[in-house]
Amino acid sequence: MHKFLVSLSLATMLTAASANGALAAGEKVSVITPYLSATATAEMIEAFKAQAAEKGWAIDVVDTAGDMGAFASRVEDATTSGANAIVLVSVDPAQIQDQVDKAKAAGIAVVTIDGARNASTVLNVTSDNYVLGETMSRFLIESIGGKGNIVRFFHSAHPGVRQREIALDDALKANPEVKEVANHYVQVPGQIDDSRAAMDAILLANPGDGAINAVWAAWDEPGIGANLAIEAAGRTGIVIAGIDGNPEAVELIKQCGAYIGTVRQGFGEMANIAAEELNKHFDGGAIAEAELYAPVELITRDSLGVTCN
Repeated sequence: MHKFLVSLSLATMLTAASANGALAAGEKVSVITPYLSATATAEMIEAFKAQAAEKGWAIDVVDTAGDMGAFASRVEDATTSGANAIVLVSVDPAQIQDQVDKAKAAGIAVVTIDGARNASTVLNVTSDNYVLGETMSRFLIESIGGKGNIVRFFHSAHPGVRQREIALDDALKANPEVKEVANHYVQVPGQIDDSRAAMDAILLANPGDGAINAVWAAWDEPGIGANLAIEAAGRTGIVIAGIDGNPEAVELIKQCGAYIGTVRQGFGEMANIAAEELNKHFDGGAIAEAELYAPVELITRDSLGVTCN
């Protein structure tokens, strides 16, 4: 009898352990973004998909190609279709507050990656975007000796990008000999082509040596577009820095042209953190914090070991 009870107890424990391990398997997760064309967004989603596959989740990825009305509709669709979680990538949930509120009311966990904290979300995983902007702005301003004329490429609709812009504003206040002579709100998708066209026009409006000393790009793709325009115009004496650690930007840094630095975000790390915390939620555990940060890294020619003649 004792052996039977022990065996029964072990079997019960194993069954329970198996059930707990399978709690998160088969969960339906909708991943929705307006910005899949952005390299960083695509990297985050691919990393999240890999984590979801390991965990046995059924995942659906939707891109609305910059259409925020369609984005709101797709979040509503995910809510009514019975998703267990909705993951929003590279957006501020406040832009679709009604839809996020409805998802929460339906008992659906809403997670943002590279987004913003919100009362109706359970987690946002991002970089400290002010630190990103501060790090890049300091590096760029130091690279021009603390004085000169800069151009800003920005996209305030993204909450993280807005924090980077605030960091630049603060840096400009602290460095009064640095002047912003032009700026451009970047259109997404098509951000590289849009930025190249804008930079073409800015160069024409600011001719001559010293008219522009630096380009501040809120993320790398506008910087890449600006670099194309600068090369085509044959302009020298202009440096560019961006944010994200886009592989193309890193290659440009190595080529010893105008592009001199980028601040790498841990996009894969963001996705991994989001997936692990969501898995805790599915298993009935508590998510650690409402907002978690992934590490960042300044990439320059020095950090890459590149020497330019």
